[in-house]
Amino acid sequence: MNDKLDRLLSHLDTFLPKPLTDEQWKSATAFRWRRRDSIFGSIGFLQPVKYVSDITFNDLQHIDRQRDAIRDNTRHFIQKKPANNILLTGARGTGKSSLIKACLHEFAEQGLRLVEVEKEHLADLADITELLAVRSERFIVFCDDLSFEEGESGYKAMKSALDGSVSAQVDNILIYATSNRRHLLPEYMKDNEGYVHSDDGEIHPGEVVEEKISLSERFGLWLSFYPPKQDEYLEIVAHWLRHFGLSETEIATVRAEALVWALERGSRSGRVAWQFAKHWAGKRA
Repeated sequence: MNDKLDRLLSHLDTFLPKPLTDEQWKSATAFRWRRRDSIFGSIGFLQPVKYVSDITFNDLQHIDRQRDAIRDNTRHFIQKKPANNILLTGARGTGKSSLIKACLHEFAEQGLRLVEVEKEHLADLADITELLAVRSERFIVFCDDLSFEEGESGYKAMKSALDGSVSAQVDNILIYATSNRRHLLPEYMKDNEGYVHSDDGEIHPGEVVEEKISLSERFGLWLSFYPPKQDEYLEIVAHWLRHFGLSETEIATVRAEALVWALERGSRSGRVAWQFAKHWAGKRA
């Protein structure tokens, strides 16, 4: 009977995610939080990232203020000084996620680690925190392209993780999140109906508006991003063309093509510049 039970448990064990080994903790600099369905329900686990982005701060052009702010905050965090959770918001493709990846590239050797958590798994933040809190490394929990609809469970989990929980914030974890929405929730014209006008002329937001800004206000540092100007866009294109080995003479000839590329995509951004540079360098190779 015991043999059958042991075989059954051994068989079931093959379907369960394995905890990270000491070697995986030491060798990996980035992780993803995953979930796997089993007969015991959905089980969360950390998965090491094999191929980590090698983008650096020097690759990110014309976002100097944002770069310096996130670099300083992360340096303080690594040095165990006071540091803030950060919300990066603004136009798509302007370097929000890339800045966070550049932080890992810069500070990984000093003990920084990155844990990427998808929006649908934010309800697991308490479990993730318990797992990371006992480690000696310093962790940034990275939530990319964050936004919520009304009533989503991850919204309350994020609020609690930032500063609304009965448990204290963990010293070795910060949350860095990117979003195209400043307040992370959809905003409607009808929300303005809740504003209260006092006799002295002051305007006070209603409960709906207060709720929609309550999450973003829990981030200690806000960084806003905007589309680059035309000359800035062209300088970003030139940077990436140099990265791909093109000469200054060759780069000077592609100005018109780079502008048409951006026009066809309806925007100028660092991402669009990178995509054009790959396209053009591929043609010239």
